[in-house]
Order: sequence, then structure tokens, then C-alpha cells
Amino acid sequence: MFEKFTNRARRVVILAQEETRALNHSRIGTEHVLLGLIREGEGIGAQILGSVGVTLESARRQAVEIVGPGQTAPAGHLPFSPRANQALLGSYEEAVQRGVDYIGTEHLLLGLLREGESGEGESGEGESGAVRVLTGHGADVARVRQLPDELIARYQAPRG
Repeated sequence: MFEKFTNRARRVVILAQEETRALNHSRIGTEHVLLGLIREGEGIGAQILGSVGVTLESARRQAVEIVGPGQTAPAGHLPFSPRANQALLGSYEEAVQRGVDYIGTEHLLLGLLREGESGEGESGEGESGAVRVLTGHGADVARVRQLPDELIARYQAPRG
């Protein structure tokens, strides 16, 4: 699946790993992927997050509140949490639904939203870490879900 990721989407995954390590967390969660999207800064996912007022510093603070502070720096390979894995699979499904053969940052964001709203979380909470960060910023998740298609339509509209 990663071969379908755009360069920006691949960078998001690398940045999510960096955020996980910097916070001394033991696995990459949806909140870390969200941090990676914000840090990437240029893709459609980052543009949308910026437009709804999600900032990197406040999102980091919320990620620590959600997951808790890490005690020691993790060594070696960092696995994805089950919900983060599901979000990545969801990003593929979002791309397929839109008829494209790549996974961009917009699809990663949509995958996070899809997984975040899909029932019971790993620790008993209903929403994923990523969705909790977004709602903590006052973002309307349903509206955020519409923005990628609107933004793409604007880019594809004929210029007159």
C-alpha cells in the first residue's frame, strides 16, 4: 500500500514517527499521524487542518493529554497502533472511492476521520486520538470531512 503514497504522504508517515519518538511514545497512533500531517505543511491535509485552526503546538499538547507523557525514548522500530493501521487502510479506501490511484495527504486525513468515528477505541473511548485533537480545537469533523473534495474541486475548476 505504501507504494501508492505520494511523496508528501510518505513524508507524513516519517514525521509521525518523529513526533512519536519526540513525545517518547511507544507506538504511532492516529494523533501522531495528525501531527505528521500538520508538520508536513504543504499538502491538502495540512491546508485543511490550518484552515480549521489546528496548530502544531496545541495539537502536540493535546496528544500528550490523550496518550499521556512518555517516560523513555523508544528504541528500534515503532509499530502503528491498531487504529492508526485502520486509518491507513481507510486512506486507501478513500482514494479508491474517489477514483484515484494514489494516496495523498487528503486521503490520510480522511482515513483518520473515518477511523476516528468508527466506534470503540483501543482504550475504551469512542473517538480516536486524531478526532479528539480536532474536536479539542473546536473543529466540526463533518465539515472537515467535506473540505478535501471541495478543495480538490476548486483546483480542478476551469480557469476563466
